[in-house]
Amino acid sequence: MKLARWQANIMLLLTAMIWGTTYTFIKQAYEGHMTAGMMNAIRGFIYALLIFVFFHRIIRQMTRDDFRIGLIAGIINFLGYQIQTIGLNYTTPSKSAFLTATYVVMIPFIVWLFLHQRPAGKSYLAIAICFVGTLFLTNTIQTGFNFKIGDTLTLLSAFVFAAQIVYFSSKAAESNPFTVAFMLGIVQGVASLIWSLIFERGDYSSINWSVSIWPVLILAVFASFGAQTMQVVGQKFTDSTSSGLILMTESLFGSLFSVLMGFDPLTSNLLIGGALIVVAIFMMEFSLKNIVAIRKRRRLGR
Repeated sequence: MKLARWQANIMLLLTAMIWGTTYTFIKQAYEGHMTAGMMNAIRGFIYALLIFVFFHRIIRQMTRDDFRIGLIAGIINFLGYQIQTIGLNYTTPSKSAFLTATYVVMIPFIVWLFLHQRPAGKSYLAIAICFVGTLFLTNTIQTGFNFKIGDTLTLLSAFVFAAQIVYFSSKAAESNPFTVAFMLGIVQGVASLIWSLIFERGDYSSINWSVSIWPVLILAVFASFGAQTMQVVGQKFTDSTSSGLILMTESLFGSLFSVLMGFDPLTSNLLIGGALIVVAIFMMEFSLKNIVAIRKRRRLGR
């Protein structure tokens, strides 16, 4: 399977659109007193099952290197999801969306630190614009911060997600994406279940399954199987900085979803923030020098 860079980026954009809805579904699951570990365990096992059903021939050809790479990717993925899900129980969806999106700011520095690849100068400007856009998008620029435990945990999960994106774009790119996706689901399911059995057993009796199970099933099928599989495939064929910026639009789509569902009004902050994020992505995806060079070649060809 081979994708052009623009095709991979479209796949990541679809991923961000789906992930933008997850904050609401997670909150709905929490209303039914679903625990974070159980929620992620169900998502992980369903994710792995669906991957195996559709791509079992590829998964059966898994090598030791595939297993090792998938195991490491799965552990990073588990830590990110578990920390973020716990944090979301103690903060608002909009704050969680913004704080999670800060992983984009961290990516170039992680690449520089571990891979010794200094990002292009435009990356810093694009990231700054994207960061300011997210401030507008979540109204943080007006209300300011009031950090609580949920905010701190979400910020920590952002660092883990930044490391995950860098790992996917480097090491995980060496393996078949469906093998990696299968390992993500298995590790998330097993690790989350172990976490839940150790720390959450006392909360099982309060879970209202009729309320919480449907949001979790939607998360498992669409956010985990659908979106996360597209993430793994898409990141195999693009660079980590572009991946981070595109996936950062998750907060944009989260806000749009809230407006469409009647949870939030359409505001100037939403429009300004969305426009700034689009500008930042445009900066990363297009080079002014290349555009000028293409125009010159076209003129010479006439």
